[in-house]
Amino acid sequence: MSGETAVPSLPLAMTAEEELLRKSVGDLSRSYGPDYFQRVERAGEPATELWQELGRSGFLGVHLPEEYDGGGGGLYDLATVIEETSAAGVPALAAVFSAGVNGTILAQHGTPEQKDRWLRGLATGETMSSFAITEPDAGLNSFNISTSARKDGADWLISGQKYYISGIDEAQWVLVVARTGTDERSGRGRLTLFLVDTDTPGLTIQPLPTALQTPERQSTVYFDNVRVSADRLIGEEHHGLRAAFAGINAERLLVSSICTGVGRYALDKAVRYASERQVWKVPIGAHQAVSHPLAEAKVELETARLMTQKALMLYDLGKDAGEYSNMAKMTGVDAGLACLDAAIQVHGGNGVAQEYQLANYWFLLRMLKIGPVSKEMILNFIAEHTLGLPRSY
Repeated sequence: MSGETAVPSLPLAMTAEEELLRKSVGDLSRSYGPDYFQRVERAGEPATELWQELGRSGFLGVHLPEEYDGGGGGLYDLATVIEETSAAGVPALAAVFSAGVNGTILAQHGTPEQKDRWLRGLATGETMSSFAITEPDAGLNSFNISTSARKDGADWLISGQKYYISGIDEAQWVLVVARTGTDERSGRGRLTLFLVDTDTPGLTIQPLPTALQTPERQSTVYFDNVRVSADRLIGEEHHGLRAAFAGINAERLLVSSICTGVGRYALDKAVRYASERQVWKVPIGAHQAVSHPLAEAKVELETARLMTQKALMLYDLGKDAGEYSNMAKMTGVDAGLACLDAAIQVHGGNGVAQEYQLANYWFLLRMLKIGPVSKEMILNFIAEHTLGLPRSY
């Protein structure tokens, strides 16, 4: 009707632009595929070639502003890129925290000078960055972190410890959430966000061995009076989580996209295997004990993808997407794990053989069920904020 403002809605079919983006990223990613992913992981190397080609093609910065060398799209577009890399067997975890989390934070809360200096490299893939909030003794209670930043003249000195920091060994800089004070009434930390070069004196990176089989490594990071200038403060002093949450909600949606992409990869392999393998004169996929778990996983997968797309649409509209971002993260991880588990089961003993390239994705998805936010904390959030139940913690 004339005079009314049109409200964007979630399309039930892909647009021509989305189809082209999915095909382009899929074709590029499949040219690397699970063989490449497995090779670089075993060699302890980053997926540099894939990363650089995604960057040169404009896919890493597809969601970032055009004036800073991005594609001018939304987070929906980056989630599409990440889902398609994952569906090709090369999940780009680094894109989640570098271009996804940090790029989004800078785009929304950086000054023009900060964006001009640091955002361009993220958009083109010339720079990789990391994000550091997790601490051994704080867990999911971010207001309880102890890594501190204190003023020293015009500069800041950061001291403390972070752990389970992804990809910092390959990053040029890291966004660090540090405590800059304490609220007198609540006792909660006042938190501020700083951009720190990883070669700054006093910053030490120690590898953290895990069961993950990904090119991106986990690390413990120590800060010993790491000096940063005032222009490295991102957002407002004492209100770092306000800036960080722009990236944290994005991270949940991109994590869901990794998991649904891996779910597609696993389900495709399982369907091919079940259609070809014969034990009792017919393909094993003809047996309902084999076909039903795959069909059920497919239903769960498509439900999670739809939830994630809804949350991405709300995020790109600038709406409060916290509720649906949490739901998307939970359903996406669970669906990805369900597909992967069903695929492994269909393959029998071959499901855990390295040559079949299934089980090596297991711990990535299992880790993502724990973080960046656990299923239990998501349920706490939904119980309190969606259902209106009393707070449990």
